[in-house]
Amino acid sequence: MHFYSEFTIFNLLIPVYSNERKPQALSAGQDMKVSKRKKEHVEIALKKDVRFRNKTSGFEAFDFIHCAVPEMRFEDVDTGVEFLGKSLSFPFMITAMTGGYTGARAINRALAEVCREEHLALGIGSQRQIMENGDHLDTFRIARETAPGAVIIGNIGAAQLAQSRDREAFQRMADLIGADAVAVHLNPLQELLQREGNRDFRGVLKGIGWLVKILKIPVIAKEIGCGISEKAARLLLDEGVVYIDVAGAGGTSWAAIESFRNGKSGHAAAFRDWGIPTAVCLETVSRIPQARIIASGGIENGITIAKALAMGAELTGAAFPILKAHADADPGKLAGLVGDWREQLKMVLFLTGCRNTDELRRSRPLMRIHPPDCRPESSGEPR
Repeated sequence: MHFYSEFTIFNLLIPVYSNERKPQALSAGQDMKVSKRKKEHVEIALKKDVRFRNKTSGFEAFDFIHCAVPEMRFEDVDTGVEFLGKSLSFPFMITAMTGGYTGARAINRALAEVCREEHLALGIGSQRQIMENGDHLDTFRIARETAPGAVIIGNIGAAQLAQSRDREAFQRMADLIGADAVAVHLNPLQELLQREGNRDFRGVLKGIGWLVKILKIPVIAKEIGCGISEKAARLLLDEGVVYIDVAGAGGTSWAAIESFRNGKSGHAAAFRDWGIPTAVCLETVSRIPQARIIASGGIENGITIAKALAMGAELTGAAFPILKAHADADPGKLAGLVGDWREQLKMVLFLTGCRNTDELRRSRPLMRIHPPDCRPESSGEPR
């Protein structure tokens, strides 16, 4: 594993910036706005209620078929999996969260520490800034420096990818963080709702296809909370992506986050509940034989992790519960949370008579207990 000095990093970036077809770099003022926006996203997520208001993930419509005779010892249950050639203690990834502003370094370091100690995968926030200037490189690079053996997933915006004139630059950016794969995040709703958003999504599929051909590592396609339909998944798989992270509705609503950023202006509040529930995404995308699925959006404990796996996912992910545990400033709370989720998954495996997650995925011991209305119970908290 190689780590780079600031001088080496800028030498690596020279081919990107000196290419006559280089992307437009951010001005100092634009870069400050991007950093400010990234910081606002984290602060709003922690201070405001940004959940879907009238929609859930849909997992509550399913329950497990209890096995009264497991015929094994609890100690015989194995939650471990292989992901991108590395071992994880259970099929879970801390999904893309942040990077690109001063405070993000501490967050990504803490998340990487947990991933190193608990053997989890980690997705980092959008690396757009790395493509456009050299500021805040340490907020991204800290993940690999802290967890040299962990699975680290890079992050590129679909709209930026479609408009890039030097897609090989994305490989250089992945190399700088030692990425095991790169996720292309699909966020058309968020872009529409941001005052500074990019509303041109022409060429996204073509751009993803180019990226698949150029990169030396796998490409993951992911939504950020509105879900991926079967039709969209087929289009993405046709371009060669290896994994689909359905990232469905039911967890954090990015429309809610943008509504707090925009105040009373804009349409964000009206679209707070837009999206396909995660369970519905899993039911439909899993119909595609070649689909390898990551499930995020409303993953809140080991039982929902197990449900997602039984519905066809190979891996699961969450961001907000992890960020909240980190923000509580108790060094052991974050590790305790993921440890609890792993133990709960192990308990589900035992109680369904499955020795490992492969058996759970093959046997699918689920029953539908009622049609999903996808409406959350009121928490009594102010919205």
